Amino acid sequence: MRAQRNDSDQDTEAQPSSAPVDKLLAASVARRFYLENQSKVEIAKEFGISRFRVARLLDAAVAQNIVRIDITVPAEIDASLSRALTERFGLRHAVVVNLTRGEGGTPFPGDTRQVGRWLGTAAAQLVSEIAEETDVLGLDGSRAAEALGEAVTRLPSCEVVQLTGVHGPDLAHDAAVTAVRRTAAAGGGQAFPLYAPFLLPDAPTASILRSQPAIAETLNRFAGVTKAVVGIGAWESGASPLYDALTEQERATYEALGACAEVCGHVFDAAGNVIPAAVNARTIAVSAARLRAFPELIAVSGGPRSAEGIRTVLKSGLLTGVVTDATTARRLLWYDGPDGTNRTRAAHVVETAT
Repeated sequence: MRAQRNDSDQDTEAQPSSAPVDKLLAASVARRFYLENQSKVEIAKEFGISRFRVARLLDAAVAQNIVRIDITVPAEIDASLSRALTERFGLRHAVVVNLTRGEGGTPFPGDTRQVGRWLGTAAAQLVSEIAEETDVLGLDGSRAAEALGEAVTRLPSCEVVQLTGVHGPDLAHDAAVTAVRRTAAAGGGQAFPLYAPFLLPDAPTASILRSQPAIAETLNRFAGVTKAVVGIGAWESGASPLYDALTEQERATYEALGACAEVCGHVFDAAGNVIPAAVNARTIAVSAARLRAFPELIAVSGGPRSAEGIRTVLKSGLLTGVVTDATTARRLLWYDGPDGTNRTRAAHVVETAT
């Protein structure tokens, strides 16, 4: 029977690094530590060895491939790129998610929905860190907000307000409504969903809906929003809900005016200016002026087609934060166009919110 040793004594079992490993013992120790959550002291006591040898056996178990450690989440925060974005564009918050897979760290495939999930997880973490109980959190109807709602697990008790109407036919169970409810539930706060379509056939119908008590209650909450999370859509099919909802003639009108990106139903040209259009009278959504008045406006966008849209909205001066992927962040940082300037909140004249 193996004699027990006192862990306080100097470890006298030191062996040359080339000494053969007792694989059976290493496997037993690894099983206790990794699967049964026993401490090194507990394992040492059970096997009658020192905790120093337990540590060596655990190292050997990894080195000898007895234990394989896999990080199954193919994403991590790139701190240097996050800092670079913050400094370059004068942001308060920037979170860059480095999406990789496999042992070689090859780029994550261009699955926009999967990328959106990881960005939503990062956005949920950011919101959890910066939100306070006095905040009113705004979420639009984008896929980014949907992903945030799926990922958020903790939040201070604050109100959560839906900033745009829904894009699907089921008003009560739309993903935007669900995201608002889930996010509010994470902190035990009150949810203010918008049970209304995003785009109506005409302005009078939209006006009537806005006056309905339940909808008006949510719209009135816009003035109190202190932090908002929105998506940015490139002005093309599949990327912008507004683009997909308009007629060919309406799209052509926007394109003639230089449309590049969309946020909450508002379209921006390449210089970051909001393009005025009659279609806004038909939408149930927060106004562009109100977006600018929010103390914090964080955009979540990533994937192959996102850099130009983010760059456009950064020029508007609306954003105080960005959550994106590493490839997009590099494109934003390395861009050297004829006018690479970006207006910040401090440098931009604030419009009157309505």
